[in-house]
Amino acid sequence: MSTQTEVATLAGGCFWCLEAVYDQMRGVVSVESGYMGGKVENPSYRAVCTGTTGHAEVIQITYDPSQVGFQDLLDVFFVIHDPTTLNRQGNDVGTQYRSAIYYHTPEQKDVANKAIAALNAEHRFDSAIVTEVTPASKFYVAEDYHQEYFANNASQPYCQFVVAPKVAKFRKYYMEKLKA
Repeated sequence: MSTQTEVATLAGGCFWCLEAVYDQMRGVVSVESGYMGGKVENPSYRAVCTGTTGHAEVIQITYDPSQVGFQDLLDVFFVIHDPTTLNRQGNDVGTQYRSAIYYHTPEQKDVANKAIAALNAEHRFDSAIVTEVTPASKFYVAEDYHQEYFANNASQPYCQFVVAPKVAKFRKYYMEKLKA
């Protein structure tokens, strides 16, 4: 593995779901759950859940671009969540569950915009993609109990009924991208 890493920040509903998937992806060095895009310093989970802080639940991915590209991360992102529902993923409703790509470089912005345009042109989804493409702002790490939530709580009902199917979908469509 190279020593050069890059960072990607994605929001696609509950951060537990995204973290569980990207933790298993080859080339991903680490994944942290947290918050981005709001107006409150050091928000708590409880505050973010009210929908009044402006933050989205996000994951911040550190990855090795010699093993996985930003486009690869986005390919998975658009398969494991519904990018056509505004401020909602399943029963999780509110601005904190919006679909967003927080870009860290002009290249990431370009790749994200091209990916969305291509998916819309292919009519991959029944509705247009509503995923925001926004400059990354300050990332706030979520409380410790949110980190590796699925790995530590796989038998919890939310994990069984919401997170596990997303992990299974990733494994089904991207078996070749699994860590060894």
